[in-house]
Amino acid sequence: MPLRSLRAAIPAGVLLEDEAARAPFLTDHRRLYQGRALAVALPRSTAEVSTLLAWCNAQRVGVVPQGGNTSYCGGATPDESGAQLVIGLQRLRRVRAVDAANLSMTVEAGCTLAEVQQAASAAERLFPLELGSAGSCQIGGNLATNAGGLNVLRFGMARALTLGVEAVLADGRVFSHLRALRKDNTGYDLTGLMVGSEGTLGIITAATLRLWPQLRCWATAFVAVADVAAAVTLLARLRAAVGERVNSYELLPRNAVELALRHIEGVANPLPGNHDWYVLCELSSFADEALNSMLEGALADASAVGLVQDAALCAGERQRAQLWRLRENVPEAQRRAGPSLKHDISVPIGALGDFVAAASAWVRQHVPSGTLVAYGHAGDGNLHFNISFPKETPAEFLAREEPLIRRAIHDLVAAHGGSFSAEHGIGRLKVAELERYASPVTLAMMREVKRSLDPHGIMNPGKLLAVADTLRETPAAS
Repeated sequence: MPLRSLRAAIPAGVLLEDEAARAPFLTDHRRLYQGRALAVALPRSTAEVSTLLAWCNAQRVGVVPQGGNTSYCGGATPDESGAQLVIGLQRLRRVRAVDAANLSMTVEAGCTLAEVQQAASAAERLFPLELGSAGSCQIGGNLATNAGGLNVLRFGMARALTLGVEAVLADGRVFSHLRALRKDNTGYDLTGLMVGSEGTLGIITAATLRLWPQLRCWATAFVAVADVAAAVTLLARLRAAVGERVNSYELLPRNAVELALRHIEGVANPLPGNHDWYVLCELSSFADEALNSMLEGALADASAVGLVQDAALCAGERQRAQLWRLRENVPEAQRRAGPSLKHDISVPIGALGDFVAAASAWVRQHVPSGTLVAYGHAGDGNLHFNISFPKETPAEFLAREEPLIRRAIHDLVAAHGGSFSAEHGIGRLKVAELERYASPVTLAMMREVKRSLDPHGIMNPGKLLAVADTLRETPAAS
């Protein structure tokens, strides 16, 4: 049997034998998928990952890499066959090196994002990737999905924060490229290829990451604007006034604020009155600067020309924390209010106003029982374009309506030059969307890369690319 052969190939203690302990590895974060697995392995080193993949490649056993299991797209969950091996990375959690002078650090894939941030902070440095799941998501998964988050506007997505990776390929070979270089013009960007590949080309086991000096000061404001177009114009004015100090720029509709006020404890209304749209904007600096004065002046100038309807500047860290608590808990507030259909989309920043207007009109006409809650990282064109429904909405109704709604929203995104997957990746959930919207040349190139690095298609079958493009041989019988 395959399991007996696997036990003979690896050191004792690698396989998770307890059935109850295995259960969390088989269900995705949003409980969209419930899988079965041949086994769950928790390797303790890159060498053990290599041994596992070499065995799987020889036996034609599919492999599902899993980090913190916080994927929104089912990218780290096994299928229902019971024939795939889940490889969790949580035991690979050493901080191998921190080079404060070079502004870099090397960490293993199982470190949580919070642990990476803390290790950087201990060296008086900043690792700027910021996600709501920082305490549970792992850096290997962050890189495998090219995670975004709150600081993309200033620092970029995970790929931009990565200098090098160590990864185990499908046949067990180790690609070791942990160079802490800003300039390395020696051919294809293989590190960039691994980042964002969602475990379909190999398993990232360690990474060398870019660091920055610690931020010294912040200025944060909650601003009321008339519409999305005004928010876009305000962003341009802010960047012209204060440059790259604009750290975050989050867009919130009135109903998102009301959801947070209704369902999240400790959230206060930042502004009196009712406004249709709000912006949570923040400046930051590596030096001690009068950021509050800069932000206040820029908002006053914008108010004078009618862009700003009202604004509240934070007087201290407590108010700042309350504002971010409001923003970061919008997804939880939506969950408590009832079911929702979620879309993680991006369009060019300048097209945000037109897109939101067109998509909102479509929702009002075709989904009268739903409430549009469109919020997110307007500074980089990324919105979480969600439609909420009352708690009593039957699951059968949502299942029936979801394909039509998804198609209409994603077609509008494409018409505005955007992407149906801004920061959550493809996983299992959006494979068909990639097939629909990617060009034939793009898909052909992706398939060729996949076949070259994973000829037997064992790496995360059915994720990112269709099953027909992944596992091409059935698992061995013995």
